[in-house]
Amino acid sequence: MGRVTTRVPRTRYDVVRGDAVARPDTVAVEEPLEVRVDGATVTTTMRTPGDDFDLTLGHLLTEGMIASAADVAAMMHCTDVGPDGSPTFNVVEAALSPGSALLRPARERTQAMTSACGVCGSASVDAVRTAGRFDVASDPATFDPAVVAALPEALRTHQAGFERTGGMHAAGIAAADGALLAVREDVGRHNAVDKVVGAVSRERELPLAGTVLAVSARASFEIVQKAAVAGIPAVVAVGAPTSLAVELATELGITLVAFTRAPRFSVYARADRLA
Repeated sequence: MGRVTTRVPRTRYDVVRGDAVARPDTVAVEEPLEVRVDGATVTTTMRTPGDDFDLTLGHLLTEGMIASAADVAAMMHCTDVGPDGSPTFNVVEAALSPGSALLRPARERTQAMTSACGVCGSASVDAVRTAGRFDVASDPATFDPAVVAALPEALRTHQAGFERTGGMHAAGIAAADGALLAVREDVGRHNAVDKVVGAVSRERELPLAGTVLAVSARASFEIVQKAAVAGIPAVVAVGAPTSLAVELATELGITLVAFTRAPRFSVYARADRLA
């Protein structure tokens, strides 16, 4: 559903040669997605259309609003229409299974979520520390450093959207041996994580023990938090970590790897899991 990329006009300037060339360019599509649960809106986020059901399911899981993919009985795109009267597919309605209820209300926000923001606008710092149900610190998984170093390149081979636009993040969940279970792309790094958690949760129950969350972006607080809520014991990032990400990973016992470019990477928490 929806377009992943689109063509726009562009003029490319070269100040050395002193010329300007007009030609179209391919860019990532960014559109709003409203998520409703049993008729009530729980969030609206800017995302790249596609894998909307994975995004919806993953968001509900990583925000701690449901405990299992089985808590959602069905999902459907609502028949919303744009200014031209054509369907936009920008609203997803999720119906909870009989006997299921949201474990917590939608996080109170003071502003709309953008594609760059997963926890922006939360009413307080405490509100972003979603309580995880899993003891990831006790996960006995170990990881071969060579496998860890190779994850970004493995992720890169699945980034078709980035290849075309240079403007999409990717997130993948891999087994301990490096085999990718799923990869998803989005203009928002937090959306990419929600999409891939939602995709894998359809096949196996949380916690996603013994797995690695690999992201093409920096390792931020929200990425580590989402891994913790999903029960993932390791996060591998291509970019830099933030101070809060390191703090949270240390507190929860998550192995945090950043600046990952084979054959090198840096470990900021739980280095003992690297065999």
